[in-house]
Amino acid sequence: MTVTVLLVDDEPLVRAGLRAVLESEPDIEVVGEAADGAAVIPLVRGLRPDVVAMDVRMPLLDGIEATRAVLRTVADPPKILVVTTFENDEYVYEALRAGADGFLLKRSRPAEIVHAVRLVAEGESLLFPASVRRLAAAYGDGEGGSRAARAAMERARLTDREGEVLRLMARGLSNAEIAARLVVGTETVKSHVSAVLAKLGARDRTQAVIAAYESGFVAPG
Repeated sequence: MTVTVLLVDDEPLVRAGLRAVLESEPDIEVVGEAADGAAVIPLVRGLRPDVVAMDVRMPLLDGIEATRAVLRTVADPPKILVVTTFENDEYVYEALRAGADGFLLKRSRPAEIVHAVRLVAEGESLLFPASVRRLAAAYGDGEGGSRAARAAMERARLTDREGEVLRLMARGLSNAEIAARLVVGTETVKSHVSAVLAKLGARDRTQAVIAAYESGFVAPG
């Protein structure tokens, strides 16, 4: 199965580098490019990429607002992978809060870039869980969580097993790894993950984990 990718970055050299790396893989196809977030929505609607690799800082519309716009206006939106220069960046955390599925450093090695695109496309594991945890510790609402996030978590009424699955998701475990840890079948884990996402109103496991950190359900430290 081929993963299709749209590249969005205001630096032509960055786009060219990402294209060269991704198109060297037989199962990844770059279907388009854009130089600013303002051009993303019509391209996403026309090209229907599986993944958008999006720069977080752009002159007209940055990656945060472009992410919000895509998720707000596009039916069945693609996965969004934020591409950034700095790992410990509040912009990255805000992009994750806005709905991005993960982030990638521009200095990443080719194998890491390919892995990130595939992992985000599959959606069965958290990309760079330790880095997400550090971002939540630095820019989240603290160990106690925000009042609104705590209230939303309480309304979700997760079962004990669903809470256990969410904590393991936050550690970056895949469905298969969670199944092995809990000694259950993979399909059972998928059902628990789906229930967690539905109850939290999260579109994927990254957003569920952000909600867990924001509410204090999982401590980011």
